[in-house]
Amino acid sequence: MQTPTVRPLLPEPARRVAAWCAVLLLVTGVAAVAVWLCVVLKAAVTPALLAVLGTALLGPLYRRLLRMKVRKSLAAGLTVLAVLVVVGGAAYIVVAALVDTGDQIVASVRRAAQDIAEHFGPVGTSLEDLGGNAENLLKRFGGTAASGVISGISVVGHLLATAVLALLLIFFFLRDSDRAAGALRSLVPRATGDTAEAMARRAFEAVEGFMRGTTFIALVDATLIGVGLLVLRVPGAVGLAALVFVTAYIPYLGAFLSGAVAVLVALADRGFAIALWALGVVLAVQVIEGHLLQPMVQSRTVHMHPAAVMLAITAGASVAGILGMLLAVPLTAAATGVLGELRNRYGASDPHTPGRT
Repeated sequence: MQTPTVRPLLPEPARRVAAWCAVLLLVTGVAAVAVWLCVVLKAAVTPALLAVLGTALLGPLYRRLLRMKVRKSLAAGLTVLAVLVVVGGAAYIVVAALVDTGDQIVASVRRAAQDIAEHFGPVGTSLEDLGGNAENLLKRFGGTAASGVISGISVVGHLLATAVLALLLIFFFLRDSDRAAGALRSLVPRATGDTAEAMARRAFEAVEGFMRGTTFIALVDATLIGVGLLVLRVPGAVGLAALVFVTAYIPYLGAFLSGAVAVLVALADRGFAIALWALGVVLAVQVIEGHLLQPMVQSRTVHMHPAAVMLAITAGASVAGILGMLLAVPLTAAATGVLGELRNRYGASDPHTPGRT
């Protein structure tokens, strides 16, 4: 007696779509819970993420010290000390430049906005309001407003605590980096140990490539634009160059904002002709970055479409503001590395792939 054939309720294409929808919902739910936990535990998550970025950037220096037969703890300590000296000195230069020229830059932007308002009406008025908001922001975070002293102290204390914790984590991450693979393997099933280690390495390599490439590009952009503004005798050129360097860690959007401020300052203090020259300098540097620096420096390690970068920045800003914008791209680079590793491992062995047996 033959067993009657049971026909499925849904055809094969519908079952495939349903399966992919279930996977998508599961991944989305896990990602949403992860983001929620990061927001709730941001006091611990933020220093950890900053420490990962710092470790990725400082890894070559630490490994060079190890090759010089320096003990691991001493090498990690010297690396952190180098960070304190370099970052502290750079922060002092940037802050001093912004403090010395911040009022001048804001005043120039306001004058440029007023001139634009006289010619373009409501559009220029919104730019004038933007200048006023920028001035209020500087007063708030610069501690010049008496009413914001307490909140300013609180913000500074929180930033210092975050920086100290991040530096300590960088020390431990560097010193114990050789144990990372073993620790990861102990957290996952034995059968998936190789895959988990490979994904972690790809993610870290992507973040490392992004940090080193972005730092180099930011330094080149800030130097070229700063020299150009100094040649054009634009006021606050050092502070504007510092602004270019800081905002370079926010791809595309940061360059647009810092370049717009530089052109507005040149328009206000040096006139329309110098503003055009300043715009030419900014555009020339962006062309050099987009057609020379980006392909040479980052294309070998980070492969992300500009649309994906913009979406990542927008999502990061909606979740964690400026900090989210800074962390969005390296986290997306890490996710891209993980997906690439999964595709390399499982894509080739997919029995449904056309042309494969």
